[in-house]
Amino acid sequence: MAKRNTLQRRHTILHLLEQQGEVSVEQLSSHFATSEVTIRKDLAELERNGLLLRRYGGAVPLPSELVVQQADVEVSKRKLAIGELAASRIRDHNRIIMDFGSTTSAMIPHLNDKRGLVVMTNSLNMAQALRELENEPTLLMTGGTWDPHTEAFQGQVAESVLRAYDFDQLFIGCDGIDPARGTTTFNELLGLSRVMAEVAREVIVVAEADKLGRKIPNLELPWEAVSVLITDDRLDKAAKTQIEAQGVTVLCAGSKE
Repeated sequence: MAKRNTLQRRHTILHLLEQQGEVSVEQLSSHFATSEVTIRKDLAELERNGLLLRRYGGAVPLPSELVVQQADVEVSKRKLAIGELAASRIRDHNRIIMDFGSTTSAMIPHLNDKRGLVVMTNSLNMAQALRELENEPTLLMTGGTWDPHTEAFQGQVAESVLRAYDFDQLFIGCDGIDPARGTTTFNELLGLSRVMAEVAREVIVVAEADKLGRKIPNLELPWEAVSVLITDDRLDKAAKTQIEAQGVTVLCAGSKE
C-alpha cells in the first residue's frame, strides 16, 4: 500500500470520528495499514490542536461547547495556502531545512511532486510526516537535546550538526512578526534558529498575518537575515511596505476553499 500523507490521514481520522462518535487506535491502525505508534502520534497532535480528546485506546470528539468549528476551518485554510505557496519555491534536488511548527508542516502535502530532496529537521513529528510521503526525501535529523515545550531538538549538538552542511533554503515559522525588527518568539532557545539561517542561502519565514504586532520580547531573526516572508492576504499594507523596505520579499497567499 502506498504511504499516506500525514495531513490527509489526520483529516480522515476526524471524519471517521465525526461519523462514529469515537475511534480506537487498533481500528485506525488497521484502517490506514500503519503502526499504532503512528496513530497515537496523530491523536496527540490532533488533541493539541483542539480537535479531539484522547481516551485510553482511542479518542472521542470534543464537547460541543469547546468546539469553534468555523475558526478551525479558516485557520486550516490559511495554513494550507501558505504551505502550498512556500512549497512552490522548492526545486527538485534542493537541500532544505524545515523547522518544527504547524505552518511549516502544512508544506508537506505539496512535496510529493518534488524529486531528490534532502530535508533536515529538528522535529520528530515532521520527520515522521516526511517519511510517509510517497516520494520520500532523503531525511536528516539534527539530533541534540529534546525540548518538551517545542517538541523539537535544540542545543549545541544540533547546532554542530547543522554547521556540517550547507542548504539551499530554510523554512521556519515564528510566534510574532515585528515590522521594525524581524520575527519574534516566546522560546528563549534562539541559537538553533539563527544557525539554521546561517547555513541556508535563502531564509523563508512562513507565518499567518495575525502574528503581526504581537508584543513578544525575544527577537528570533532580524529582517536582514530573512529573504522571504510568506503570509496570508490579511497582512496590513503598511506593515508589508515596512518589511519590504528592509529587503524582504513579502508574498501573501489567499485561503483555499
